[in-house]
Amino acid sequence: MITTSYFKSVYEIVRQIPKGKITTYGAIAECIGGKKGARVVGWALNNTSHLPEPIPAHRVVNKQGLLTGKRYFWGNSMKEMLQQEGIIIENDKIMNFETCFWDPHQALKQG
Repeated sequence: MITTSYFKSVYEIVRQIPKGKITTYGAIAECIGGKKGARVVGWALNNTSHLPEPIPAHRVVNKQGLLTGKRYFWGNSMKEMLQQEGIIIENDKIMNFETCFWDPHQALKQG
């Protein structure tokens, strides 16, 4: 069962992704406690329009670095926002994935 507390956990993590960094749905799910929860992380991010403050959901991509969530953004805005932050994208795929990847589990464990 999906709970609102799970969605809140997703939002708390996504809010902490630094500008110029990306993470994956799976990395967020693993940080919360389940590697297989990547799809639920996506569902949570699809429901951010009702939140009082913006969530930088554009910084979350799939494990191959593909902008699979781009259809939930207006026009080409996901790609444009990432490029404005210095992320290199070709054919809707992040080219500098390793240097841009932010591991929430590691970052939040240290912080």
